[in-house]
Amino acid sequence: MGKRVAIVGIGYSTFRTTSQDVNYREMIFDAAFKCYEDAGVKHPREIDAFVATSEDFMEGVSIADEYVPDQLGAATRPVESITGDGIQGLAAALMQVQTGQLNLVAASSFSKASNVIDYYNVVSYACDPTYIRPLKEHPYFIAGLEMMKYLHGTGTTKEQCAKVAVKNKENALDNPNAAYGSLVSVEDVLNSPMRFDPLGLLDTCGDIDGAIVLLLASEEKARELNKEPIWINGIGWGTDTPNLDSRINFGAEAQYAKLAGQKAYKMAGIKSPKNEIDFAEVDDTFTYKELQHLEALDICAPGDAGKLLEQGAFSSKGTFPVNVSGGSLGMGYSHEANGTQKVMEIVLQLRGEAGKRQLDGVKTGLAFAWRGIPTATGAAVILSKDK
Repeated sequence: MGKRVAIVGIGYSTFRTTSQDVNYREMIFDAAFKCYEDAGVKHPREIDAFVATSEDFMEGVSIADEYVPDQLGAATRPVESITGDGIQGLAAALMQVQTGQLNLVAASSFSKASNVIDYYNVVSYACDPTYIRPLKEHPYFIAGLEMMKYLHGTGTTKEQCAKVAVKNKENALDNPNAAYGSLVSVEDVLNSPMRFDPLGLLDTCGDIDGAIVLLLASEEKARELNKEPIWINGIGWGTDTPNLDSRINFGAEAQYAKLAGQKAYKMAGIKSPKNEIDFAEVDDTFTYKELQHLEALDICAPGDAGKLLEQGAFSSKGTFPVNVSGGSLGMGYSHEANGTQKVMEIVLQLRGEAGKRQLDGVKTGLAFAWRGIPTATGAAVILSKDK
């Protein structure tokens, strides 16, 4: 894909369901300090540019990005703001390094969901103003409709979806950054309070606060620094129409994931994802989404993800581990940092720094994030270490 670019530093704050003792700027500062130290960068002045992922809706203020530079050490330095998922911000940083004009670019993202008084009203406001918003329903009813269509269109069962929650919440018990780890049974998930038929309470993820900063470097600069570089082999993003009635095969297929995956695979030169990738962290905002996304990303055929899950293929000891971190169901949903959170896990695994949940012999990983309701936007990235 042209000039090679690597992730050479990573830092993250503590992840918590509430963090009233710190503001988001303090969380980002904590993550940035750890990231630069991790990369062996002594002063942020060594960094050529910065990319920040933030969303005015979530911040509750207009032009929220004007509050970005200080905590990153980016005052009077070039800063680009991305209103999107953290992987989209990572893509912006990647392209800056690929110009050949910059050697080090930092990318930040964060979630301070506990500050948002009524997140679901924010999401409702983002829905279609003519056909969806006037219904005055909780916006997650869209996920319920989509799940119903997915189950009907692929033959996947509610029990198979419930096993996603069982797997991911158990995986999260080995992750000190996870807030929602627990031992639950399929029956617990199926019998949890109904929220958006057929989605129950345990089919949906809870929110989490946290910040993540990544430092990207050109190949030459990456070789100079101490840490083993984690290479960005391919990255892509895609968007389906925002109109529910016009989406391609609504519910049965995540077209945005397919588009993002195809672009990332092409850039990385990957022909057979399930054979060339060792493990994945994919969006699981709702239980069915993990299965739907794996199918759209060509990890398996449509309708097969649930069966493979039952066979143990996606467990930490399986042939293709998925969401060993616990995913959003186990870690918590970090909004703008959703994709970066998954990138963080891939980096830690490839470095051999994942602790009790460390996978053996992994060399290439896939991170995929969905922008969330009401969007149809996804982003994917392929990372690897030197073989």
